[in-house]
Amino acid sequence: MSLFPDSFKLKNIFQGSTVIWIVYFLLCIISLVEVYSASSQLTYGTDGFMSPLFKQAAFLCVGFLFCSLIQNVPCRYFKLVGIFGIPLCIILLVAVLAIGKVNDGARWIPLLFGFRFQPSELAKGVVVTAVAFILASLQKPNGVDRRTVKYVMCVTLPICGLIVTENLSTAAILFLTVFLMMFIGRVPWRQLMKVIVGLMVAGILLILLAFALPDGNFLEEKILHRMDTWKGRITHVQQDTVVIDSLTGKPFNIPQAKTAANGAEMKGSDQRNFGYMAIASSNIVGRGPGNSITRDYLQQAYCDFIYAIILEEMGIFGGLAVAALYVFLLFQTGRIASRCERNFPAFLAMGLVLLMAIQACINMFVAVGLFPITGQTLPMISRGGTATIVNSIYFGMILSISRGARKNKLEEAGDMMRPGLQGPK
Repeated sequence: MSLFPDSFKLKNIFQGSTVIWIVYFLLCIISLVEVYSASSQLTYGTDGFMSPLFKQAAFLCVGFLFCSLIQNVPCRYFKLVGIFGIPLCIILLVAVLAIGKVNDGARWIPLLFGFRFQPSELAKGVVVTAVAFILASLQKPNGVDRRTVKYVMCVTLPICGLIVTENLSTAAILFLTVFLMMFIGRVPWRQLMKVIVGLMVAGILLILLAFALPDGNFLEEKILHRMDTWKGRITHVQQDTVVIDSLTGKPFNIPQAKTAANGAEMKGSDQRNFGYMAIASSNIVGRGPGNSITRDYLQQAYCDFIYAIILEEMGIFGGLAVAALYVFLLFQTGRIASRCERNFPAFLAMGLVLLMAIQACINMFVAVGLFPITGQTLPMISRGGTATIVNSIYFGMILSISRGARKNKLEEAGDMMRPGLQGPK
């Protein structure tokens, strides 16, 4: 006789794809190790050097709770998220433009007890869910309804438009995810090319405006006040140089470089240089967990540039192992989507995993210098509250879909074993 009731058995707690669960827990473990190692700047002058670790562990625990609960929700109920979530996200994104001001970017809504909420993280998942519902509802035997792109753009463009004023890279990631979902959803190439042309025209006009308008213009001050940041990321102006002490391996004599240790803001070129130094000093095998040098100089080492710290401490093989986790997540979710009997769960699973995989790729590309600095975090690894919880919710939704796909597979196998349904002997 079992000591615990069936409801407390591990197999009833950890349902769905085992591979997805393994990837989720490995990302959480890496997050705890690297956030603790990379958060030295947050504890300067204080005795709470364990505080970043405890706070990240708390967010991961909350995220795990949401993940465990949502995996038990039948996938059909996720359709309500897209239907009712879009108006809520529009309200929250408008509110964050009015009352949210953090680091010169209105990205957070302040809550009680010092907590903050980032509506753009929630909006990404809601848009993906709504687009999955639209694509699934308008499927036909020979493709999709011609009105599909119009409906998808009516959902996507207002959300991206509200996000882009404060976070261009997040809006771009969301739009790219939606585009790939339309491709998976059998939208004709002619319509997809119209979307691409429209996006290119809008991008060219935005770049021309950024460089043609004089400083201090109305558009820059009232609407696109991060235009200077965008121009700097496009031009990649390298004004500062990192000088390395050959004895200690530490940087010194850095012109105009400001770190978070003295409360000032570091320039993008400084961040990139320190990221290069972190990677170059890894010596392939890495310095070992907790032995990073550049974490004390690299601003946002625990967030935007955490992959550089991973490479410094864990070496090239450790960095490749982290990248492989996202690859496994992508391919396993693709397998789950291929087993789904209905279109909505398949489109939703692929949209959610693409959202995380694209963001992970951009974060890693920024760290190694293959992409302009964007401020994107590494999903489930970088320090964060809203992002950690929301990404855990994404995992829970994928696990719920995998439960349904596994159930369908088992039922199909059972039907094949029934008398009269077996093949010839």
